[in-house]
Amino acid sequence: MAPATPFAADTPALSPADTGFMLVCTALVMLMPPGLALFHGGMVRVESTLAMLMTSFVSLGVVTVLWVLYGFSLAFGTDTAGLIGWNPHWLGLSGIGRTDLWDGTTIPVLVFLVFQMMFAVLTPALISGALADRVRFGAWALFVTLWATVVCFPVAHWVWGAGGWAHRLGAIDFAGGTAVHVDAGAAALGVIPVTGRRAGFGTDPMRPHNLPLVMLGAGLPWFGWFGFNAGSRLGNSDGVGALMLVNTQIATGAAALGRLAYEKLRHGACTTLGAASGAVAGLVAITPSGGAVSPLGALAVGACAGVLCALAVGLKYRLGYDDSLDVVGVHLVGGVLGSLLVGLLATGTGQSDVTGLFYGGGPGQFWKQCAGVLAVLAYPLAYSLAASALLALLLDRTLGTRVSRETEESGIDGAEHAETAYGFRGAGGGADHVPTAPDAPRAGRADTRKLTA
Repeated sequence: MAPATPFAADTPALSPADTGFMLVCTALVMLMPPGLALFHGGMVRVESTLAMLMTSFVSLGVVTVLWVLYGFSLAFGTDTAGLIGWNPHWLGLSGIGRTDLWDGTTIPVLVFLVFQMMFAVLTPALISGALADRVRFGAWALFVTLWATVVCFPVAHWVWGAGGWAHRLGAIDFAGGTAVHVDAGAAALGVIPVTGRRAGFGTDPMRPHNLPLVMLGAGLPWFGWFGFNAGSRLGNSDGVGALMLVNTQIATGAAALGRLAYEKLRHGACTTLGAASGAVAGLVAITPSGGAVSPLGALAVGACAGVLCALAVGLKYRLGYDDSLDVVGVHLVGGVLGSLLVGLLATGTGQSDVTGLFYGGGPGQFWKQCAGVLAVLAYPLAYSLAASALLALLLDRTLGTRVSRETEESGIDGAEHAETAYGFRGAGGGADHVPTAPDAPRAGRADTRKLTA
């Protein structure tokens, strides 16, 4: 039986140039979850390094399998009431020919589905940073399975699927500011209270154990983000992908500098952790807006993200929620900020003819962006947050999501993975000599954990 929509008889001929471009972009996006694993892995305590790496890496396996079995159908199949997609011909990726083209594009469906698969892989991996140092690996893998099915795939349909309610709303989300970053950040807010704080939160410094690893882990996603953002145009025949490439670089650099300026003014020092986190904040903020703003607009987006996300990260110490690696402060706040700024900075010459308030478009698009963000944000707060909390609570009451206090203090890696990250003892340094995050508590017990064999 022939596949159902969105295949169309008048689809343009396959373009080798666009297809090759998308193959490269897909490979770049695949690099982002392992890069994220290194970014998060360097920020945790040494005894939790492998556990942190695995929480990101396992998403590559779990979500890939789910996407093949039914995820692609749920996200991009025929719409039902604007809420979910479904196409039985795509279950197990059957019914898709090698030369079938995605509707309205010049690239094969097979290329499109793998590109979108990488977005789905990355989204739950982002949540893991909020739960560092305390979650059992098996429970996390099951959570990813359930969360991707109940939350991630439906939201992808809402925002990007033909007929999805958020897509019909008209708000601009070029590459996932809401569907990826806001979604993951809201889910983190739901799971954190269920999982609880780390032992010693608010008293122990909770220092990152390997800042060079953090810098490498920020650089690799930065590299992969060019595919993440530029590839979201699904080709580059109109130059929007090229604009997104330029804006991604500009916003990220500006955000890193904005974060460093904030640190210098507030703390008197520019830290490597701040530079890395600022860069990631810029990447997040430009994701929904980069196809609509000018390079100068991207500069403003990045600078705002670097400063405002730093301020948001500092709130966790005041509010007392243990977002271990700042998923809420960077991804939720950065995604919302980037989406809103489209309403101010859209030039009308990028991905659409929409113009923002600062370019003579009046307040209409800004209010539309506000409505879109509030609607899509209200969904995570009312659905993603609640669904994530309920899933975490279900797993906690049945399997148990958290390691024991003894395991947490002695090290998750040995208990959960029977391995250690490093085969040497720290000499002349170690974890104790790594500077803590600028806004972290400075008083309390010293963290006496050292690199262990």
